[in-house]
Amino acid sequence: MIGRLNHVAIAVPDLEAASAQYANTLGANVGAPQDEPDHGVTVVFIELPNTKIELLYPLGENSPIAGFLEKNPSGGIHHICYEVEDILAARDKLSAAGARVLGTGEPKIGAHGKPVLFLHPKDFNGTLVELEQV
Repeated sequence: MIGRLNHVAIAVPDLEAASAQYANTLGANVGAPQDEPDHGVTVVFIELPNTKIELLYPLGENSPIAGFLEKNPSGGIHHICYEVEDILAARDKLSAAGARVLGTGEPKIGAHGKPVLFLHPKDFNGTLVELEQV
């Protein structure tokens, strides 16, 4: 059901410093900051030859990333994102297998302009999983 790894998301306490580190220290192709108010984050995508890194920074008072950074002040891996062909079929199959879909269960439009869903980390070995329709 899942396709390729789309990205690994890392919550960061300083988006500018983290972007500079990837650009200057690692020589990566770093994109511009992009506000995603529906998700409560500002994101920066780093393009790699085989996938992407998504830097996450809190946006707004109700940002889920703010809580993550309170528990992990230095930042850290927040979630991984897999591609799926049909997000509704994937949701239905996963729900039938007992996996919990976070939120309303209906896809939201993600940072790439495509439908996304998140799966409960307790159902996936402590890892928050994002699914993105391709």
